[in-house]
Amino acid sequence: MSRAFVKEDEGQRWTPPAPPRAYRVVWTGDPDAPEVLKETDDLLEALRWMQARDRHEFELRDGRGALLATG
Repeated sequence: MSRAFVKEDEGQRWTPPAPPRAYRVVWTGDPDAPEVLKETDDLLEALRWMQARDRHEFELRDGRGALLATG
């Protein structure tokens, strides 16, 4: 196998990054390290996901990072 297709550190095959999604839910509970919790192409799915969680401090952002909603 060519070394071009093996990660040097782990000895695993290279996998392409996931395609960018239209929406992402970001948890902003830790202002120093916001965390992307969900990415999807379905706006209603993202909003329902945010609503179903017990904790708050969520932001819904589009693929370019523009703020669409908070929860």
